[in-house]
Amino acid sequence: MTRIAAVRASFPPNRYPQSELTDMAARICLPEGADRRVLDRLHHSARVEFRNLALPIERYDKLDGFGAANEAFVDTAVELGTEAVGAALRAAGVAPDEVDLIMFTSVTGVAAPSVDARIAGRLGLRPDVKRVPVFGLGCVAGAAGLARLHDYLRGWPDHVAVLLSVELCSLTVQRGDASPANLVASALFGDGAAAVVACGGERPGGGEGPRVVATRGHLYPGSEHVMGWQVRDTGFGVLLDASVPDVVRRYLADDVHDFLADHGLTTRDVAAWVCHPGGPKVLEAVAETLDLPAGALDLTWRSLAAHGNLSSSSVLNVLADTIALRPPDPGSPALLIAMGPGFCSELVLLRW
Repeated sequence: MTRIAAVRASFPPNRYPQSELTDMAARICLPEGADRRVLDRLHHSARVEFRNLALPIERYDKLDGFGAANEAFVDTAVELGTEAVGAALRAAGVAPDEVDLIMFTSVTGVAAPSVDARIAGRLGLRPDVKRVPVFGLGCVAGAAGLARLHDYLRGWPDHVAVLLSVELCSLTVQRGDASPANLVASALFGDGAAAVVACGGERPGGGEGPRVVATRGHLYPGSEHVMGWQVRDTGFGVLLDASVPDVVRRYLADDVHDFLADHGLTTRDVAAWVCHPGGPKVLEAVAETLDLPAGALDLTWRSLAAHGNLSSSSVLNVLADTIALRPPDPGSPALLIAMGPGFCSELVLLRW
């Protein structure tokens, strides 16, 4: 089985309370003099207390156009990516030249050469390192990326693979757009990065984290409209339908129960739930449809409050917190869950 040797998160230094971010959203999203009661209510109900931003807050008033936002994305992603991967490699006791594959995922900016190529030399990765840049998976990519690392390491069990996620959601909020979806995005999404170092089953050594037992993804029919981007001249306009919690209630329980049953488990056997913090309504839907015990998603709620929804980086941040703060007993199963554009889910069964 794939061994998770280390997980590390990285955040830009610009950190603000939700109240300041609400004021920023009012300035850049609403017409001058507009009634901001809906905006205030959305920001309050997001259950987010602080978020980190790619840029100092005063620069967002002057950030104009997709090109400027994407340039900021590339610069910040390279810095955060180098920091996150470097920290994860040191924690895992793995030298940079021992990395055989690096997968990079983001849905909040584009780069060619890709970010993984830009940080390879900084980190000291080998010139023949395999690179897999991934775009379009959104919030599900932290779980899906971990699943694809597992697929690779099953074929190359003596190799080391790295997953890097960088999401700078603040750079995608659309100026002058008072649509409900854009206002929700301004309330919920934050900026950050996370890196996972994983080792194949035949590679000697220890590690901080669990082993990957199995994975499963499910693409839900007729749900392409639920979440994604509408690409505009001004950048990425968010598509975020109010039906997301309903889709979760319709599909997730059967997916989870069937997946666990294939491994002789039920939800009562799961010792830790590592869930993407999609937002309060989504988390309530997950807890309700899976009939989770009180406190099962505490670390997910904690991540949401401290950082907001970091898209693909979020579930990896919750995994890092689970390893550091609440690791289950050795031998216990855990389930990592994320959902995203498609609409789809990805499940990763872990064992400590």
